Amino acid sequence: MGDGGVQRGIHLRVSTGGQTVENQRQALIEAATHRGWRVVEEFVDNGVRGANGRDKRPAFDRLRKAVTRRKVDVVAAWSVDRLGRSLQDLAGFLGELNGAGCDLYLERQVVDTTTPDGRALFQMLGVFAEFERATAPRSGTSSD
Repeated sequence: MGDGGVQRGIHLRVSTGGQTVENQRQALIEAATHRGWRVVEEFVDNGVRGANGRDKRPAFDRLRKAVTRRKVDVVAAWSVDRLGRSLQDLAGFLGELNGAGCDLYLERQVVDTTTPDGRALFQMLGVFAEFERATAPRSGTSSD
C-alpha cells in the first residue's frame, strides 16, 4: 500500500529514564517502510508511566490533539500497553481514533486497521470497549 497522502505518526514510550525507545522506533520505522508509509511525526514520552494521566504524558497529549485535528491519519505504536494501562483510558483513545477516522497499527499485537482484517478486529475491540463503559458503573457498586 503506498503513501497516498496519509500522515503517519508513531508513538513511543518507556516508563523509566534507564530505558530507551530505540527498539520501538526501529521496529515501527521498518514496518512503515515495508508498507510504503511516510512517518511525519514521532510522539515520544521518555520516562513516563502509561498509567499517568494525559496531563503527565505530553507527547501522548500532542498525539491525541493531532488525531483530533486530523493531522495524523494512522497512529503506530509498538504495543497497546504503550498507549495506556487503563482499559477506560484505552477505550477512550480508541473512541477518539474511530471518531476521527484515524487508523491504528500495533506492532506486537499485529493490529493494522488499514486492512479489512484489522478494521474488523478494531470494531470488535470497540464493542468490548462499549461494553466496559456500559457496565463500569454497575461493577463499581458490586458487593464482591
